[in-house]
Amino acid sequence: MDKQKSTESVHLPIDYLISQTPAIFEPQSSIETAASTSSNTPSVSGPRQANRAPEKRLTLFALRLAVLEKAATGLGTLGFIWATVVLLGGFAITIDQTDFWFITIILLIEGTRIFSRSHELEWQHQSTWSLADAGINSFRAVKSRSHVAFRALFRAGPTSRAVKVKESPHPRNWKKTTTLTRTWTSSDVPLLPYGQWVFLSRNISRLLYWLQLASATACVVLSLIKLVKQNYGEIQKGDTDKRNRKSALTIFYTLALAEALLFLLEKAYWEWKVMCKKILDRVNEECELGPVGVVSVRRFFYDAYSKCVNGSIFDGLKMDLVSFAMELLGSDSSDEQLIGVRILEKFTKNPRFCEDTLQKIGITISVIDRLVEMLNWKDAQQEEIRRSAAEILAKLAGKKQNSLRVAGIPGAMESISSLLHIHSVTNCGEIVKQEVVQDNESYGYWGFNELGLQILKKLARDHDNCAKIGNTKGLLAKIIDFTRAGERLLKDERVTESQILVVKRSLQVVKMLVSTTGSTGRQLRAEISEVVFTISYIRDILRFGERHPMLQKLGIEILTSLALEADATERIGGTGGVLKELLNIFFKREMPADQNHVRIAAGEALAMLAFESANNCHRILKLKVLEKLVDALDDPLLRINSARILRNLCSYNRPECFQQLRGVITAAPIVLMEIMTEENKLQEVMVGLAAHVFKFMSSEEASAMFKRVGIQQVDLARTLMQILKKYPQPLTKTPRIRRYVVELAIWMMKDSRANIQVFKNLTFERELEGITETTSEVESFSIFSGAIGLSRYRISIHSLVETAMNLLADDF
Repeated sequence: MDKQKSTESVHLPIDYLISQTPAIFEPQSSIETAASTSSNTPSVSGPRQANRAPEKRLTLFALRLAVLEKAATGLGTLGFIWATVVLLGGFAITIDQTDFWFITIILLIEGTRIFSRSHELEWQHQSTWSLADAGINSFRAVKSRSHVAFRALFRAGPTSRAVKVKESPHPRNWKKTTTLTRTWTSSDVPLLPYGQWVFLSRNISRLLYWLQLASATACVVLSLIKLVKQNYGEIQKGDTDKRNRKSALTIFYTLALAEALLFLLEKAYWEWKVMCKKILDRVNEECELGPVGVVSVRRFFYDAYSKCVNGSIFDGLKMDLVSFAMELLGSDSSDEQLIGVRILEKFTKNPRFCEDTLQKIGITISVIDRLVEMLNWKDAQQEEIRRSAAEILAKLAGKKQNSLRVAGIPGAMESISSLLHIHSVTNCGEIVKQEVVQDNESYGYWGFNELGLQILKKLARDHDNCAKIGNTKGLLAKIIDFTRAGERLLKDERVTESQILVVKRSLQVVKMLVSTTGSTGRQLRAEISEVVFTISYIRDILRFGERHPMLQKLGIEILTSLALEADATERIGGTGGVLKELLNIFFKREMPADQNHVRIAAGEALAMLAFESANNCHRILKLKVLEKLVDALDDPLLRINSARILRNLCSYNRPECFQQLRGVITAAPIVLMEIMTEENKLQEVMVGLAAHVFKFMSSEEASAMFKRVGIQQVDLARTLMQILKKYPQPLTKTPRIRRYVVELAIWMMKDSRANIQVFKNLTFERELEGITETTSEVESFSIFSGAIGLSRYRISIHSLVETAMNLLADDF
């Protein structure tokens, strides 16, 4: 009971670990592949949260301001027409001199304000590129908690803003670089050659703002004075030309007062929302755009407000931050591009907004094209734009449909390849790594390496994308170059996480490429194995990577997939130390339990390398590990792969190794017990091993072994019959079990004629007929790549059944 309990306690995690290894020995249908992919991919289905977009508050604010602005402008226009047509046109020579000058001043002030309103908006729009601390009063909100950061950001000047302040994970000190700028930044244009500070465009915006407030205040004062005093001059009796003068002037002053009050109300509402309610900061916080996000939010608000004022008041309601950012990407201004990629990067990383943002980007090919183009921008001042574009594409490629669109952009793979900057050079016969340093030594090449490999990893999930990666000139060599991790890197306790992450991602990409099915997979495995550094880099990881078991597992899985090709199998076995390191890992008992998956992967790699490779079998036997492999049959963790390795070694039957291979007969009792007591995968591999182990035994040795174990051959025959009845059809989880049963039955009938009568009594012939009627192609192959069989058995299952039937028909 205790033994059974311990066995069960180990079986569950081991079965789980084995199920996580690549399906090399079992076929995998497209349905199973899709199911496994969907299970590993976070689900985004289900009801979406009805999150209200924070920018809706800004567009609604812009709408309300536009209503007040248009109402004030309408009243002002009506008052202007009334004054010019009715008063100055009809009463020009009859009105009092004071009224004449009041009307003239009001008309000049209001006329200038109304007809220059669009230009004032334009000036304000251009001024959004600067957040100097002496900015427009209506935007004193920038003097919030982020004000100090903004002052530092925008004091540097227009040509350095894009790079001076960044939300970079790798802060660094920038060196001064000289970049030729062919265009002016609109907020810094000196309009006159003298007094340049006064006549900067951003300062003119402030001047216009204050002039508008002064003009509105003057209109209120002048209108109130005349409306309160009502001193429009005396009207003499019989003077019919002046009888309507008072009413006309009252209407005019009322219109001027109403228009000015509406304008001041608009500005007061503006100041209250921006200064008191801090709507810009709040929206920025809700959007989680970070300290420099107020620049983006303020620019978005001005654009929405301008649309509401210049067009329909509802035009601004159609705007959202994602579409706004996508439009800015197409701009020629680096400032606008920076704002655009900052917004999109933040939104794609935000769980609240990422789904909708990625959906909008994914259906807009021009935006994807622009992001891909940005990957080629290597100027130091465009580093943040390039990095953000890479971050966005890394998120975008996470969904299959979007990854196809990214890879479908002409030159996309070349652009992604440009992110990878470390290459191998030869120095006195030694291969070393050298980081490419161009104009600026502080340029974040390492971060771009991580992003480039991350994008490639997500693109490689698709079969067609793997083909494109393989066809991109020089890209495979770059990826393999990143898998190099020498002894110093792997054993150093002070190694940074980012360095290990780059090696891990490069191994993941290579693993996905070599695991590709079909002709594409064969071509990729051939090309990758032909790179002379591939196997030696993985050997170093196996040898020195004790501290990094995940890297070891990835390297082992790459070797397992490469071994699907005969040429690659010979290259791996011929690379000194690879087989030895795999065996060391496989037999390493002191490895922690949470690293057992590495040992299982090593066993599967060894089984693949020994499969139909006489040279590799010879190399394994030379390492004197046959006894250890037999002992491993008692280890629940290792026994499946140990049985596979032993079966492949037994198939390698050269005369000079016969005596050494006879050592496997010590495993016969263990194998026999497992056949009688176990089921499914373990039973399959043990039946397959038994058919080969028993061939090294004489009839007398076999009989003695059965007696020693306490099992009669008739009991084994009944077990084989039960297996065939249990599997009337071939299953993908145990595709070879019926073949192995027939092989073992053939050995038993050849070993002892008494066994022929035993199988006849068990109606074994009927089960063999059932096999011939239900046989499938899945039973004709020993290894698989997805649903494709790669290595067909030399003897078909029909031939085996025919041999067994002939033995049963023997009357002697």
